[in-house]
Amino acid sequence: MKREIYTEEHDIFRDAFRKFLEKEVVPHQEEWLKAGIVPREIWKTTGEQGFIAPWIPEEYGGAGADFLYSAVEIEEIARIAETGFALNLHGEIIVPYLEAYGNEEQKKKWLPGCASGDIITAVAMTEPDAGSDLQALKTTALKDGDSYVVNGQKTFISNGMLNDLCIVAAMTDPKAEPRYTGMSLIVVEDGTPGYQKVRKLDKLGMLSQDTAELFFEDCRVPKENLLGAEEGQGFIQLMQKLQQERLVCAIGSVASMWAVLDWTKQYCQERSAFGKPLIKFQNTRFKMVEMYTMAEICQTFCDRLLKEHVAGTEVVTETSMAKYFFTEECKKIVDQCLQFFGGYGYMDEYPISRAFRDIRVTTIYAGTTEIMKEIIGRNLGM
Repeated sequence: MKREIYTEEHDIFRDAFRKFLEKEVVPHQEEWLKAGIVPREIWKTTGEQGFIAPWIPEEYGGAGADFLYSAVEIEEIARIAETGFALNLHGEIIVPYLEAYGNEEQKKKWLPGCASGDIITAVAMTEPDAGSDLQALKTTALKDGDSYVVNGQKTFISNGMLNDLCIVAAMTDPKAEPRYTGMSLIVVEDGTPGYQKVRKLDKLGMLSQDTAELFFEDCRVPKENLLGAEEGQGFIQLMQKLQQERLVCAIGSVASMWAVLDWTKQYCQERSAFGKPLIKFQNTRFKMVEMYTMAEICQTFCDRLLKEHVAGTEVVTETSMAKYFFTEECKKIVDQCLQFFGGYGYMDEYPISRAFRDIRVTTIYAGTTEIMKEIIGRNLGM
């Protein structure tokens, strides 16, 4: 389909980024899967080419590009089914907190490294007893002289082992009422005494994405590492960035639909049963038509949201709709497409097998489908 939201410059950028991925990422995907982690070198290589968070302002080491360049990267990474290299989590979800809420000193200190690949970021919100309900956080960051002393445990943290800098959601005022007014975002740097990367977690999918459990024990952080002008702004800061986080998920889900459908169409054209290609069976064609139609519908809605987001329009409700609906539909499409591959679809040598494992989590992370529906309902006055 023709995508009117992209200019010729975006298309040139897409071609360059696609070639970069084919050269620097695709040949190593199996190796990374077996290792259970991507090497730091790929971050440096990507940064040297200017492909990390291209929106970062030039004065902080970025290209100062619009978010559509980021969207191009999200789509191209989904096209090759790369879920271990968390480039977009770092560049489009985590680093924006530093740019939006960091003071000038913090931005000069951290953003250049975030753009170059020298600093890999993580955001630590989820705890063993606090997932979608952030107001149930138990991690504390209590003021002590010129420092915050952080104590607590975080789990399911992407880039958990690789991160050089972790944005931690913690209670700076555990007695605050309403409770969310006591939450702040504290930046903890790797190597800080008391900051422990306890273990890398074993997962169903996304096997090369390092997801870890983190522990903070009397972790003393300089008071200058508070994000924002004052304490108690953490919950609001997180909420203000959810629109882009959900849009990132939505873009990736639609791009994954197209990738999976293209693999399946090619397979059904080449694979025969009862003397004819699978694509010649009416059931196969009709199912494929239904799925391509769904992908077109989702893409149209996605492009509308992209355009509005870049224009600065508030589309929190709509991006929540897109996040829940696209991830659920992508999950259905992958399941149906694996069925067309038959036994081969269950073999790791086929990308559809990896996609089946990896895409399952998309209806869970960044807010479950159920939480998205709760948010949408409230925003609609229900």
